[in-house]
Amino acid sequence: MTIVALGINHKTASVELRERVAFSPEQINDALNQLCHQNGVNEAVVVSTCNRTELYCILENQQPQVLIDWLAEFHKISEAELSQHIYQHQDFSAIQHLMRVSVGLDSLVLGEPQILGQIKQAYAKAKQAGVVNALLERLFQKCFSVAKQVRTETDIGSSAVSVAYAAVNLAKHIYGNLEPTKVLLIGAGETIELVARHLYQNGCQHMTVANRTLSRAENLATEFNAKVVPLARVPESLTEADIVISSTASTLPIIGKGMVEQALKARRYKPMLLVDIAVPRDIESQVAELDDAYLYSVDDLQEIVNQNMESRERAAAEAENIIVDKANEFVTWRNTLDSVDIIRSYRENIEQIKLELVQKAQGQLKSGKEPEKVLNELANKLANRIIHSPTKAIKQAAEEDDIAKLAQIKKVLDLDN
Repeated sequence: MTIVALGINHKTASVELRERVAFSPEQINDALNQLCHQNGVNEAVVVSTCNRTELYCILENQQPQVLIDWLAEFHKISEAELSQHIYQHQDFSAIQHLMRVSVGLDSLVLGEPQILGQIKQAYAKAKQAGVVNALLERLFQKCFSVAKQVRTETDIGSSAVSVAYAAVNLAKHIYGNLEPTKVLLIGAGETIELVARHLYQNGCQHMTVANRTLSRAENLATEFNAKVVPLARVPESLTEADIVISSTASTLPIIGKGMVEQALKARRYKPMLLVDIAVPRDIESQVAELDDAYLYSVDDLQEIVNQNMESRERAAAEAENIIVDKANEFVTWRNTLDSVDIIRSYRENIEQIKLELVQKAQGQLKSGKEPEKVLNELANKLANRIIHSPTKAIKQAAEEDDIAKLAQIKKVLDLDN
């Protein structure tokens, strides 16, 4: 049995190719069943995200090429085109790869936690489809345990490593509980969408999105249960905002010192956090001169992100050591499992020989044959049947002049003494 990990990711393939090789949720069940009907494929899990598509399989006397051929056929892509971007790992390397992916060491953003949830979902779907047995079951459970240990014992996920995440972490650090805070988001692009997602995940329930194009803002607001206002209403919206996070493509500032000054007066000088993650700036730098306005620019956040990335890289080195240890543990367990299977098969084989010869001896006794002759014949036949395979192996090794194999057989048969 061989453990194989095979796929493409953001390091080896373009977005266009990753999109073509991705599995939709509707395809997964059919894909798993098809995959396990391929020659020699015993178990399978398919992981498919925006950044990677990977197959984790148990192969029996089969080369990984069968997986590449199937993947190309399923997605109607030429095998030659796909092979240029495929990576593959076997046994220890495959185990280590899955653990690294689960922990976030192979992600676009080092240490990101979302991938673990995606792998858990992929495993659950494969198990529901009935294509996960003992080996992959144990492997994935081991990976989940390793991911938990790495999160607990290192700082791999404790620091913000994106500007959007850093902005929300800053707000969380200042306000503690984000649930009662009122947040004004200016813009509706990718960065603000990411900010909104982080805010929502941290319990923020009062978001307002201001954008020049209302339809884009409405799409964002629907997902996060937010209000929508046009840019023209930013001045009045400021009076209610505890936190303002802005990221637009405007070439001129949207919020000036005077506007914030008026809003603070209307708020009776209740403090306001403003985070400007736009380039060029959306908020005039002079806003920082106001006593109750706390302004952070994209440069401030980038400095935090750089420090945190250094921290994550140190944590990643610790995580790699944990993964190597745990991958070795799994290999040791797997080798034990193999030896158990060998012992079981050997015992069953000898038991079958014994039953066959005993039944024959019992028949001879019933027919009146002398017990002493029956016992001698039973003992001789049993001895001959047991030594047949080892004798054959010894002769073959001798004919091939395989000294190492002869020494191993001698050791196994305990002939050194």
